[in-house]
Amino acid sequence: MRTIKVLIVDDSELIRQLLSQIINSADDMEVVGVAVDPYDARAKIKELNPDVLTLDIEMPKMDGISFLRNLMKLRPMPVVMISTLTEKGAPATLEALDLGAVDYLPKPKTDQVHGLHGYALDIIEKVRAAASANIYSLERMQNARANIPIAREKDAPYGFSPGRIIAIGASTGGTEAIKEVLLGMPVNCPPLVLSQHIPPVFSATYADRMDRLCDISVFEAKDDMKLESGCAYLAPGDYHLKIVKKGSAYYTKLDQSEPVNRHRPAVDVMFDSVLEVAATKAVGILLTGMGKDGADSLLRMREAGCNTIAQDKETSVVWGMPGAAVAVGAAVDVLPLEKIFSKALSYCSNR
Repeated sequence: MRTIKVLIVDDSELIRQLLSQIINSADDMEVVGVAVDPYDARAKIKELNPDVLTLDIEMPKMDGISFLRNLMKLRPMPVVMISTLTEKGAPATLEALDLGAVDYLPKPKTDQVHGLHGYALDIIEKVRAAASANIYSLERMQNARANIPIAREKDAPYGFSPGRIIAIGASTGGTEAIKEVLLGMPVNCPPLVLSQHIPPVFSATYADRMDRLCDISVFEAKDDMKLESGCAYLAPGDYHLKIVKKGSAYYTKLDQSEPVNRHRPAVDVMFDSVLEVAATKAVGILLTGMGKDGADSLLRMREAGCNTIAQDKETSVVWGMPGAAVAVGAAVDVLPLEKIFSKALSYCSNR
């Protein structure tokens, strides 16, 4: 079994020790070095050739974002950001994902030493996923953005069948993948509902960012919002997003029932609710992510007659969730990321 070599970059000695202890507890990974700032990290990367970097966003001499920007240009490698889960920290973390970081984790609270078991599992899982991440897909996404057509209403002169709804689930690498799909959506597209594994503070910041970038309107979902054409609704962190029907209209319903597949929001919960209210008028899309959340419910959608799409392995950062869907036969189509939005729209077209 190959040992994953990890380099920890953090200016806090306590955090370095804590992360080292957690990562070294896994049989398949080893902390080969620690660095106190980006300049130290640059030398250690050359010396130790790590497989994965954990990188603090806020550091002296050079901040983590500036270092990441340089790193991804000169020596692209899997990076997991360590961030404070605050409104202030959210934009920087999302920028890091935009620059090519594979994933992020909250900085552990040093006063919660006895409650770190769940946190330790997350670190080990995310470092393991990062080690197998498709870095080429991250570079490809960044290079392809200039070629994505800017969606305007004139790009979709045809209409869409009434009652259509597009449901998208994602995890690791998903913030960027969802962005690529939303950028392709014209302003008259059917409503979209989104379930991305994301913490509470980040979901509002991410929705606001997508709303600024995209032609369609993007909201962090609140309870009892009516779904409208040309709008996307993101499940808020720590809430499942369900869709209910009142008359002929669809509405959001949030709940904090138990996590499913260790996640809340869970893609399975959203897909199942969309299938229940929209039946074959729903299109299900499963994008990059670790684990298998969404695979079983996407299969239920396909078996009920829905059109279903899974992102292909070549363009996924982590082909866990879409790979699981393909393995059980849940996907009608397995497509590269750049072709997903147009295929989804074609399924909803009334042409």
